[in-house]
Amino acid sequence: MASETRRTHHQVTFAVLAAGVTAYALLQSLVTPVLPTIQADLHTNQNTVTWVLTAYLLSASIFTPIMGRIGDMIGKERVFVATLGALAAGSLLAALATNVTTMIVARAIQGIGGGVLPLAFGIIRDEFPREKLSGAVGLIASILAVGGGLGIVLAGPIVNALDYHWLFWLPMILTLVSAIAAHFFVPKSPVRTAGRISWAPAVLLSAWLVALLVALSQAPVWGWGSGKVLGLIAAAVVLAVAWVLVELRAATPLIDMKMMARPAVWTNNLVALLVGVGMYAVFAFLPEFVQTPKSTGYGFGASITQSGLILLPMSVMMFIVGLGANGLANRIGGKKVVVTGSLIGAVSMALLAFAHTSTWELYVATAVMGAGFGLTFAAMSSLIVSAVPPAQTGVASGMNANIRTIGGSIGAALMASVVTASPAADGLPREAGYTHGFAMLGAAMVLAAVAATLIPVVRRSTRVEFVDGPQQAELAAVPGGTVVGDKPE
Repeated sequence: MASETRRTHHQVTFAVLAAGVTAYALLQSLVTPVLPTIQADLHTNQNTVTWVLTAYLLSASIFTPIMGRIGDMIGKERVFVATLGALAAGSLLAALATNVTTMIVARAIQGIGGGVLPLAFGIIRDEFPREKLSGAVGLIASILAVGGGLGIVLAGPIVNALDYHWLFWLPMILTLVSAIAAHFFVPKSPVRTAGRISWAPAVLLSAWLVALLVALSQAPVWGWGSGKVLGLIAAAVVLAVAWVLVELRAATPLIDMKMMARPAVWTNNLVALLVGVGMYAVFAFLPEFVQTPKSTGYGFGASITQSGLILLPMSVMMFIVGLGANGLANRIGGKKVVVTGSLIGAVSMALLAFAHTSTWELYVATAVMGAGFGLTFAAMSSLIVSAVPPAQTGVASGMNANIRTIGGSIGAALMASVVTASPAADGLPREAGYTHGFAMLGAAMVLAAVAATLIPVVRRSTRVEFVDGPQQAELAAVPGGTVVGDKPE
């Protein structure tokens, strides 16, 4: 009876879930503007410090589906608490880190926190009244978007008032409070799914991603034609093929490759991969660029707060444009919206590459970038949902978000490789490194637009609505939880 009584208080459940998602969202973005500070404090270089972001993205891309699957099997609320515990443990280790290796390990542990997203959506689906589902999902998605934007802005004031270690202490406190509250107030899962975790695919996924990322990030040091780099790339290819084959043969695959082979699914996932390459690399390297000393001839000597404010227009525009993407998609079709958004993203990268002599140019570039990403993310979510049966929408859309994270880890490693390829005498990157890097990201966005033209035309309902609850974990990355549909083109 106590459990049933607790189930009626879905607003309390929502408050607990929102607190956990907020902690995760903050940890995604708080660190971004302070990478140069961490680099200096831990006595490392720009190439290595990029792994503070890359390790987090890599870990999240692997653990998000794993934690979601475990939650379905043994109870979402139990795994939600455990996931928050891992997030807190990683934050504690990061706060105490005295060298870059420990910091990278801590960030990898924090990446386990990516599981809060599918678990939160699953708990909402289980616990909320049918008429409240869509609104609750939209609010959680908004919290993720707004929390990410706030993290970028809050990093500077927190570091100025305290120091960068508090960027981990404060989220850790919030995470622990959320975990305790979840233990006492989130009801036990009424729905369990039989099965087991296929660990071989998880290991192979980790192995080929690590091999590829190490090769990309170390290529400037070892040489692109060196045996180490070529060997790691070859190993990545072999391991990736083995991963696909094992997934196809697994009784309970981590990722359903047959579903992933659907034309509308793999094309949207290819777009997601390329967009992720651009977005996360900008998160990592634009603060580095503007914080570069003025003595270099191209840097702005910006503070952490100033560099965070330069990225703020992107979050704001993603939110605003995401809210209006529905109407545009209904008029011209979701496929065209993805193409348009990708091309707008390419324009923003070109602005960063060739028009970066004044800060107002950077504000314009990031605002344009937010508009492009907002359109692309919103439209992709609906196209994925339209492409698969209702029972597979959660897996398909969640994997689309996951592939974007994988793209982000690849993009960050590639950008580090290009930017640090020919350092100046003082050890800082040359302006040409950033110009070439942002131009490369622009090329990735153009390729995303080309890939989007391959998305099959959907000739059915003009709008996607929730039917059996918030099945698309992809909403976690869509500003404002916008869901858009498609129409005949």
